[in-house]
Amino acid sequence: MSRVLLAGGGTAGHTSPLLATADALRRRDPDIEIVAMGTARGLETRVIPAAGYPLELVPPVPLSRSLNLDLLKTPLKVRAAVAAALEVLDRIKPDVVVGFGGYVSVPAYLAARRRAIPIVVHEGNAVPGIANKLGARLTSYVATSFPGSSLPHAVLTGLPIRRLISTLDRAALREEALAHFGLRDDLPTLLVTGGSQGARRLNESVCAAADAFAAAQVQVLHIVGPKGEASPVPIEGGPPYVVVDFVDRMDLAYSAVDAVLCRCGSNTVTEVSGVGLPAIFVPLPIGNGEQAHNAEPVVDAGGAILVSDTELTPRWVREHVPSLLNDESRLAHMSSRASGVIALDGDELLADLIMKAMK
Repeated sequence: MSRVLLAGGGTAGHTSPLLATADALRRRDPDIEIVAMGTARGLETRVIPAAGYPLELVPPVPLSRSLNLDLLKTPLKVRAAVAAALEVLDRIKPDVVVGFGGYVSVPAYLAARRRAIPIVVHEGNAVPGIANKLGARLTSYVATSFPGSSLPHAVLTGLPIRRLISTLDRAALREEALAHFGLRDDLPTLLVTGGSQGARRLNESVCAAADAFAAAQVQVLHIVGPKGEASPVPIEGGPPYVVVDFVDRMDLAYSAVDAVLCRCGSNTVTEVSGVGLPAIFVPLPIGNGEQAHNAEPVVDAGGAILVSDTELTPRWVREHVPSLLNDESRLAHMSSRASGVIALDGDELLADLIMKAMK
């Protein structure tokens, strides 16, 4: 019986492809044993057990990008985390270790190398993180979500995403989706989302332009995030402006709307373009610039608009977004250009690579 250890966590950017890959492996072999490895500080402590997969925890290893006290402490943290990962590997005895990046992948890669267990690396972003730069040096099995990766041995598989999204028929679900969110069926609809954690800039700028959406007869479905907020001024007789903290049925959210204003993490870019939704991408203004690079293939194809975080002001939203939602021909063109830019079979292609590594 095959055993697979999947290491990844912190945010949905790591946990979502991990779970999609686990499901793809399970579809191929219902008897395969799958165990996830994460840390106590991430989203994985909730979503992985909820998906029915066992989760092992090891200490996180944050890797500083600058010379500071945290960087000097890193060797001690790595040693403790690798020791914890070795204990898990010796107990689970996996045939392969698959890393998706983030704090937990470094000890997973180093422990697997020490035990001579095959390693598979999956990089979700166009610009690789430090953990996967390390992992890619330890294996010839490296998968990437976007073309042009700088990682050695890179094979383009795309990002593993949920079958709920990759097989979505938006038109078939539209009536149910509109009713689910209390939206009208005779108005164009904008979805606003900052990802699993929300985005203050998006929340504030779009909410402040609620009057412009009302004047243009555009309704809004606004997902503010678990700690976010938006309080649009109600317009008597105006179109709906629906604010929710979290949506666990993104298939319904995508089916209810005509365009999306969002961040451009790898999951979001893959899902939004994959289902053919025109997008206004607003990259997170921190990190190594990976979000803007994630969006490039879709923007270059004409399926999305890229707007910087500082540029996304209430004024910009008022001047550009309502008119876009009322331009049916432009939306149709963007939708057709977005569809097919990014493949939606990343889960199956990564499963192929994992099976190959185990042989």
